[in-house]
Amino acid sequence: MSTTHTSDLKIIKAETSKIDTVDFSNLTFGANFTDYMFECDYKDGVWQTPTIRPYGDLTMSPAAKVFHYGQAVFEGMKAYKDDNGDVFLFRPQQNIERINKSSKRMAIPEFPEEILMNALKTIVSMEKAWVQPGTGNSLYIRPFVIATQVGVSASPSTEYKFMIIMAPVNAYYIGDVKVVIADHFSRSADGGVGGAKAAGNYGAQFYPTNLAKEKGFQQIIWTDSNEHKYLEEAGTMNVFFRINDTLITAPISDRILDGVTRKSILKLAEKAGVKTEVKKLTVSELVAATKNGSLKEIFGAGTAAVVSPVSAFSFEEHIYDLEKQEDSYATTFKTQLMDIQYNRAEDSFNWRIKVD
Repeated sequence: MSTTHTSDLKIIKAETSKIDTVDFSNLTFGANFTDYMFECDYKDGVWQTPTIRPYGDLTMSPAAKVFHYGQAVFEGMKAYKDDNGDVFLFRPQQNIERINKSSKRMAIPEFPEEILMNALKTIVSMEKAWVQPGTGNSLYIRPFVIATQVGVSASPSTEYKFMIIMAPVNAYYIGDVKVVIADHFSRSADGGVGGAKAAGNYGAQFYPTNLAKEKGFQQIIWTDSNEHKYLEEAGTMNVFFRINDTLITAPISDRILDGVTRKSILKLAEKAGVKTEVKKLTVSELVAATKNGSLKEIFGAGTAAVVSPVSAFSFEEHIYDLEKQEDSYATTFKTQLMDIQYNRAEDSFNWRIKVD
C-alpha cells in the first residue's frame, strides 16, 4: 500500500482491486462494495485526519455506545455515469446539509461541509470504474456516523466515526408496488426523530413491513401517530398523490424526512406547469378520491427507488386498485429526473456536479 495526501485528505492506496470479481449485471442492492472507504474519527472535541483507505472491517468494543443507545445517522446518494464515461453527483450539498441536520438532532457533532464535499468528490473519482453506464445503474453512496465511545452510561458519546462506503447498484424496485395504509403502527411521532435519517427509524419499520408482506403488500404508507388520519410517507420514501391533475405531498415536519428526490420532483412539476400542493391529505380524502375516480396516481420518491408507482392500496382490509395512466406523472418525472442525473438533458437547476 502507498500513502498520499490531497488537500489535507490522507489517501492509502490499495495494492489490488476486486472489481473483476463483481458481476455488474446481477447485483443485490447494497451487497457489493467498492475498493475504498472514507473514515474520520472525532476525539477530544475535534475531527481528526480524514482518510480514504481500502475497504475493510472495523474492530470495535462491544461497549461502543452506538450498540446501546443508537447514536447513528446516515445518508443515501448516488453517482451516475453518462454515455461519454463522465461521472456526476446529484445535489450532494443537500445530503451534506441533511446529515448534519440529522446529526444535530441525535447530539452528534456536525461534520465540516467543505471536507465532506472534498471527500465525496475524491473517493468517487477514485472509484469511477465502479460506476456503470446505463439507465438504472449507479453507484450508491452511504455516508454515516456512529458513536464509538466505550461505555454504557446513558449519555451522548464523546467519540464518533464518520464513514463513507459505496456499492454499485442496479434499479431498486422493479414494477409497481402494493401498499397498506398504517392504522396501528407508526413510523415517527411529533417531537421525535422522524425528520432525521436516524438508523433506528428504519429498524422500527421492519416488523410492521414484514406483517404487510405476509398479506401480499410490499410497503406501508405511514400515517400520523396521533390519529392515523393523515398520509405521510411510503415505506422509506416520500409519497405523492395525484388527484385529478394536482400533485399532492405532505409538508415536511419533525416526523417527515426532507427528501432530495421529493424536492426535485416538486421543482420539475413546477417547471412543467403542473399544479402542486404541499398539504396534509387525510386517508378519508384519499378513499373518497378513489371512489369518485379523481385519484389518478400514488407514487413513492426516494434516492434508492427514484420513483416507485403504487398499483393498489389497502385500508381497513379493503383493497383499492389504481388504473394505469397514459400520462403518468410518475413516469414523466422519473424520466425527467433520470435524464438530468445521467446527463441526457439540460440541467437548468444546476443539480449535477461533475466528478473530475
